[in-house]
Amino acid sequence: MATPRARGVVFIHSAPKALCPHLEWAVGRSIGRPVHFAWSEQPALAGTRRAAFPWDGFAGTGAVIASAIRGWDQLRFEVTEEPTTASLGGRWMHTPELGIHHSQMDAAGSITVPEERIRAAMDLMDPREMRRELDLALGTAWDDELEVFRAAGDDAPVVWLSSGVG
Repeated sequence: MATPRARGVVFIHSAPKALCPHLEWAVGRSIGRPVHFAWSEQPALAGTRRAAFPWDGFAGTGAVIASAIRGWDQLRFEVTEEPTTASLGGRWMHTPELGIHHSQMDAAGSITVPEERIRAAMDLMDPREMRRELDLALGTAWDDELEVFRAAGDDAPVVWLSSGVG
């Protein structure tokens, strides 16, 4: 059986200018072709740049991209992969302070949390600990930290994801 095709978006929320060509090279190598991002200034953090790049490749390419770019300390990014008929989608978020977080995504773009993880959180007797575990599963701290960087400036292009399953 052939590996299904997938697509997604690489969101570089903030990267030092000197890192930009290295990120393009790493993403291009991950998808098997040269890429060029449309960089713009990141208003939330002086001296950094931002870009959004839609990609297509085989299912699992989102993980390959996230692995290729996660090693740089000053980088904030998200990589999304839409689900296919044979696989769940995913979202990888990275911040310098928190490192990387992965969530599986369903066809509606909602995070899916495995049953075992929910059961383990429910076994905790302290409601605060249960909340902490579920926030960790959902990537709440990553979302909170990245939100200010996601806010598009007037000149930032909008990248729409497709509405169909791939």
